[in-house]
Amino acid sequence: MRVLVVEDEPVLRDGLVDLITGAGHEVEAVGDGLSAVERGGDPALDLVVLDLMLPKLSGIEVCRRLRAKRPALLVLMLTARGSEDDKVKGLGAGADDYLTKPFGARELLARLDALKRRQTAPPPDRFEEAGSLFDLSRLTVTRGERVQPLTPKEVGIIRWLRDHRREAVSRRDLLVHVWGASGDLATRTIDVTIANLRAKIEDDPSRPRLIVAVKGVGYAWGPPDPPS
Repeated sequence: MRVLVVEDEPVLRDGLVDLITGAGHEVEAVGDGLSAVERGGDPALDLVVLDLMLPKLSGIEVCRRLRAKRPALLVLMLTARGSEDDKVKGLGAGADDYLTKPFGARELLARLDALKRRQTAPPPDRFEEAGSLFDLSRLTVTRGERVQPLTPKEVGIIRWLRDHRREAVSRRDLLVHVWGASGDLATRTIDVTIANLRAKIEDDPSRPRLIVAVKGVGYAWGPPDPPS
């Protein structure tokens, strides 16, 4: 990762640079909040190790500004204070994690590794398939420049079918697991909802690639695997 260390105490700043560099990361350092905002805007930067108490601009304000400029930028906040209020403020400003001084070198590197894994792991609710960008946590799907809202039931269908990817899922299963229906809710409800969903997520709803009908059973996310 490319890491920016923001710390006003020279001895600690140099120590952090040596430690993180020794772990195989590219590191640069600044000593005040305004410089942190300026350098933190670099799109090549992956993570900021940010002290809470800084000259010119507080760590909380730096974090807010960086989060506004770079929503995906990782921020590990350092604080000499151990109060819950300071931790809550840091996380509320957009910090991904915090570490209270004094801290051990191994703990700092372990937290950097954990943040790196978080960065590289794709969010389970955000994915792209067949030209559609899904954001299930926000109930949206984007095709080109067009953003379409998804209903909670549509999101439920997508989740259930993807959880059983390439398996044939019956209409009854969808009614039970998405609608929570235990009675005789008409299976036609599924067909109507899926027709509306296909219109949002498929290039050609009449020839779907994502939600495929399985004759005599129901639906699958992609063509189901043939029986072994």
